[in-house]
Amino acid sequence: MRRLPGLLFQAAAAGRAAARASSSHVSGSRGFSSGGGGSPLPRGWLRRLWIEELKREKEAARKLRVCNAAAKAGGAGEDPLGYLANAARAFVNSGSAAAGVDKVRSGGAARGEAAPSKGGQYDPKDLPYLEAKLEPLLSRANLLIARDVEWANIMFAFEQESRYIIMDPLFSQSPVGYIREKSNVIFRQLLRSRRPFTAQFTDAMGNEIFTVRRPFWFINSSIYAEVDGKEVGVVHRRWHLWRRIYDLYLGNKQFAVVENPGFWNWTFTLIDEDENVLAQIDRNWRGIGFELFTDAGQYAIRFGDDGQSSRLGLDIEKLHVVRPLSLPERSVALALAVSLDSDYFSRRGGWGLPFLIATE
Repeated sequence: MRRLPGLLFQAAAAGRAAARASSSHVSGSRGFSSGGGGSPLPRGWLRRLWIEELKREKEAARKLRVCNAAAKAGGAGEDPLGYLANAARAFVNSGSAAAGVDKVRSGGAARGEAAPSKGGQYDPKDLPYLEAKLEPLLSRANLLIARDVEWANIMFAFEQESRYIIMDPLFSQSPVGYIREKSNVIFRQLLRSRRPFTAQFTDAMGNEIFTVRRPFWFINSSIYAEVDGKEVGVVHRRWHLWRRIYDLYLGNKQFAVVENPGFWNWTFTLIDEDENVLAQIDRNWRGIGFELFTDAGQYAIRFGDDGQSSRLGLDIEKLHVVRPLSLPERSVALALAVSLDSDYFSRRGGWGLPFLIATE
């Protein structure tokens, strides 16, 4: 038989003592009495107290099972801090055992699978917010992205974090945004262009628009476009002996591919499944000094326009596209530009004076 809780046990003992002390109280009442002429304790109240105590014990046992299941699901090889934080949330706020296990498992990626974005993927219902977030930077027909000169890399072969300036060709005197890389200093020196990093896209005032995340790669690189920690799209490089091939995805659906012939071709055209042009990324020649001694490249991204750039005399040709890219698709195209610069146009570092460069 289940042992009565402490409070219930004390109430029952007091009632039995009162019954032995005065039989007159028992004969006139169906419940226990506190003795000495005190108020009676009805059995209904005691029954409710017992039921509430049983419910609390069952809830504690259920939460304990949730934590045990979470410990088995999380594993010791995954992120320990993420596991402990999610385990605590699962214990306090778990609606069911399965929900708690799912929360804990999200602290680390499954073995053998690509690490997902921390916040998951964007829902279609979040599209209005996503477009409002990207519009200040990506609503333009054309963009210019110029990489800053890295003097420590030129003089001492010390790999620095990459910095870019984003400009509108119509108003090239003032930047409209910036790109700032964040990476580990040791990984930059050892892994060079294969290093993992994140890059933050901001407007001219420094407000974050979106970020890109590029994990370490060995054969084929990948780069993820994310807004508020949620994945919007991804670019996967496809291996080829000389061609430069990239697949662009919005969520889980591919919307474009780039098939550059390689060698000295610096034009990367985004085409759909019917080989219609969607956008284009050109790496512009900045002069022999920039190209030989630095990796400060410049990229012109054309989403299709009505020829305004040509009328202003800027060196950006009109591009005819089958359809305009959506703002989330344009964020993936900008992630591709960053990946191209890291894959093919980043120098491996020099040594010594800025006019005497020894590359790898």
